[in-house]
Amino acid sequence: MDQLQIWTFLIVGLTFLLYIGVAIWARAGSTKEFYVAGGGVSPLANGMATGADWMSAASYLSMAGLISFTGYGGSQYLMGWTGGYVLLALLLAPYLRKFGKFTIPDFIGERYYSKQARLIALLCAIFISFTYVVGQMKGVGVAFARFLEVPFTTGILIGIAIVFFYAVLGGMKGITYTQVAQYCVLIFAFTVPAVFISLQMVGNPIPQLGMGGTLEDGTYLLDKLNQLSTDLGFHEYTTMGMDDRVNVFFITAALMFGTAGLPHVIVRFFTVPKVRDARKSAGYALLFIALLYTTAPAIATFARTNLIQTVSNQPYAEMPSWFTKWERAELLQFEDKNNDGIIQYVADPTVNELIIDRDIIVLANPEIANLPAWVIALVVAGGLAAALSTAAGLLLVIATSISHDLLKNYLKPDISEKGELIAARVAIAVAVIGAGLAGMNPPGFVAQVVALAFGLAASSFFPAIILGIFDKRMNKEGAMAGMIIGILFTTVYIWYFKPQLGGPGTPEGYWFGIKPEGIGTLGMLINLVVSLVVSRLTPAPSAKVQEIVEDIRVPSGAKTPVHAH
Repeated sequence: MDQLQIWTFLIVGLTFLLYIGVAIWARAGSTKEFYVAGGGVSPLANGMATGADWMSAASYLSMAGLISFTGYGGSQYLMGWTGGYVLLALLLAPYLRKFGKFTIPDFIGERYYSKQARLIALLCAIFISFTYVVGQMKGVGVAFARFLEVPFTTGILIGIAIVFFYAVLGGMKGITYTQVAQYCVLIFAFTVPAVFISLQMVGNPIPQLGMGGTLEDGTYLLDKLNQLSTDLGFHEYTTMGMDDRVNVFFITAALMFGTAGLPHVIVRFFTVPKVRDARKSAGYALLFIALLYTTAPAIATFARTNLIQTVSNQPYAEMPSWFTKWERAELLQFEDKNNDGIIQYVADPTVNELIIDRDIIVLANPEIANLPAWVIALVVAGGLAAALSTAAGLLLVIATSISHDLLKNYLKPDISEKGELIAARVAIAVAVIGAGLAGMNPPGFVAQVVALAFGLAASSFFPAIILGIFDKRMNKEGAMAGMIIGILFTTVYIWYFKPQLGGPGTPEGYWFGIKPEGIGTLGMLINLVVSLVVSRLTPAPSAKVQEIVEDIRVPSGAKTPVHAH
């Protein structure tokens, strides 16, 4: 066993012992602790847990990889996800918190005084969360494949076992405190190598500034990268993808509005004691998220420069050990088309001999830069922390939707608290196994799969929630029609234009040129129009419901304890 593997086992082992210890210390004893951690988490701890919940494998592993390969065009993921979090924190979270319902189906069922509306919201929540978990399971598979040096599918099977263990054990209380630990691990693991590489390349310890720094020979790093990219036939790094303004807009918007409808993040605002604390923890979370999101473009730039210089036009026989390890994990492939033993890494697919899975870039980055073994091991531990923390939060949404919303409020109102907890744990078990199997053959890179989930959330939940808070005239008929049409339109479009899902469509047939990752924005607009039109053609909600909507928006009540209407 080499030095790197010893370090990896040591650091990953220690972080897992920490998570399991925390999960056992904070395990849930009641359904309130299982669903909302007993409502007693401090704003600072909740901000960290929200950050970990929010920064999934897509943020940690895949986003820098996407930017690395698409250049500035990848910024839509950065803008959409951060913008969406601000939208959620300022526009929705405090009002939902004051309304006193901690799941979206609960809010929609109460606000739209309808069991059918609750059921539609419930099915949407399960579908969205499942799509999102599939992306996380791919991330878990990539990290384990590298850490244990096994094929990708074996990595996913190991991931299924671990996620299963600690999501089933702890519920929201265990997950909250585990996520505080995971945030600390993942942010340390993400920024330390970036600081090292920034110092190594441009002599600046702050990666956000290092990205715009100058190399030893006096050239700007980004100019050098542009030159390297164009020499190989790729677009200039700093202009790439911006010619497709339609998708920059639609994908950014889908990610923003999808965030605001994401069930697992909204639940976080109910784990603190007061509405004021919900606002505070949103502010903390934004600060914690910004640390990672401002570092990602720097990591992408460093990794892309180092990667091109290490592999392009180099003899295959002289490749460093990281190259062969990723080959073994089946996430990097070299095919010597002209039998000269030299790697041709170019834009032209007929000549190109190297295929790299974008999701490996963050994990491979410190190895390409020859950093110490403990730094490389730390990055693997961070990747696992990011994927596992979000997977756990999402699985909890699926469990809550099935046990609390479907069983308790719909099929079996007399179920005991113990029965409800058992049902929640069985639901998690089924969801983990299903998502793991789907993650073996996902419909795209981690960030793309996650973008699809955000599009589904935008097209189904966002209008129902925003109109539920700000439009007294909005009624159950409008909300139900909007949700059904929005999610059906988005799902069918994604299926039709994603060959990995068996759809017959091709990119040439995209409506207005919109990619499946951005179609949720159009789905949301359709939902909004349908909701408003139908609600105006059908009877208005009762005076009591309109009074509740007025009351949600009165800030003076923020000082009093929350009461469920």
